[in-house]
Amino acid sequence: MFGRSQVEIPLDLRARLEAARLDLLALFRALDRMHLTPEQIPQRLIQQLFELDADFVEALWGLDQPRGKLNRRAMLRDSLAALEQLPAACSRFRRTLPPHVQPALSQLELTIRVNLNPTEAYNMVPGRDPQNG
Repeated sequence: MFGRSQVEIPLDLRARLEAARLDLLALFRALDRMHLTPEQIPQRLIQQLFELDADFVEALWGLDQPRGKLNRRAMLRDSLAALEQLPAACSRFRRTLPPHVQPALSQLELTIRVNLNPTEAYNMVPGRDPQNG
């Protein structure tokens, strides 16, 4: 019988996933506070960001699962792919916003990001209560 080779999860993967979730949370909250119309927000591109965020939620959940419960190789492959896609997806999204909105959004996003509680990276992660860390 051949055993499955152990998948080595990079030590920084959790931190990278948490940072990505917090960056997206800051962007989403900033957009909400800008009171933009749906026409001003590129719907297809924001949907891509929501999908990447969902990938990060799933990956954070997966990291907490016992060995053998899920395919760690696939989880790692998908997580790294999502992390790699995030900068370009955010850049495409920001470029398509109305030019007059971009500076204010960037400033608001930064302000929100520095004030986020790191446990908020686990919002909507099954089995995690952000209030309890």
